[in-house]
Amino acid sequence: MVLERVRAHQHLIDAGALRVAYVEAGDPAGWPVLLLHGFPYDVHAYDEVVPLLAEAGARVIVPYLRGYGPTRFLSDATPRSGQQAALAADVVALLDALAIPAATLAGYDWGGRGACIVAALWPERTRGLVSCDSYNIQDIPHAMEPNTPDYEHRLWYQYYFNMERGRAGLRKDRAGLCRLLWQLWSPTWHFDEATYARTAAAFENPDFVDVVIQSYRHRYGLAAGDPGLEWIEDRLTSQPPIAVPTVTIDGADDGIRPLGSAGHATHFTGRHQHRVFPGVGHNVPQEAPAAFAAAVQTAKSWAD
Repeated sequence: MVLERVRAHQHLIDAGALRVAYVEAGDPAGWPVLLLHGFPYDVHAYDEVVPLLAEAGARVIVPYLRGYGPTRFLSDATPRSGQQAALAADVVALLDALAIPAATLAGYDWGGRGACIVAALWPERTRGLVSCDSYNIQDIPHAMEPNTPDYEHRLWYQYYFNMERGRAGLRKDRAGLCRLLWQLWSPTWHFDEATYARTAAAFENPDFVDVVIQSYRHRYGLAAGDPGLEWIEDRLTSQPPIAVPTVTIDGADDGIRPLGSAGHATHFTGRHQHRVFPGVGHNVPQEAPAAFAAAVQTAKSWAD
């Protein structure tokens, strides 16, 4: 693996509701950065980003999100929730467990959502932010308002997951379904089977299906959230602004957001720059690792 040249190691740590599996590389005393993957991806999305940041002096931490890879819930009683508040709470809990007062946060898809929420609600824990698809915080009170037909058809998988047929389909062939999403969302990225297989192994987590289904039902108000996280969801209904230094990114060939997210700029009230990466789809760090790493270094430098 590319990570081996910067001595990346996998660790486990108890953090909040989880025993989090994470990869760490770089100088333990370096500037901390958390790289957060999305659905349906895993830590391998950052294989080529990690050495670039480590060589730039960062302490790089890449966790498996809840429901992925070796990460496990500590209690059978904890709701298997993938809601946005849970993703953010997990980031804060991991920072606490690692005794990191503040870090640069970078992510996309689910990971970008968690990073955006922490930046909005816990700015003191966020040195800088990189977010693909820009302002990634869900507006759940307005989730039932339809979008354009062209955009709606791209969300077929979300509507599928809101039926029990979709739960059964994901459970029956998670590898096949998620491979299809990779192809649709990154139509110009020609990944090989070995690349996909490395990540698909993370979908064998025993909580993967439950976490994914809850996530896609909760965002439409069709599934209850974790009661212990409602205070976070309540704060998100106001769509809070993000004031920390931020670089936002669109892949020009993103199969979910072909028109991009530049219109989100009003949500960012601090120093902000939007970048568009030509020839790149939804999985930005794996498709354009050098450009993604450069964005992280920009956000970090603005915070210094």
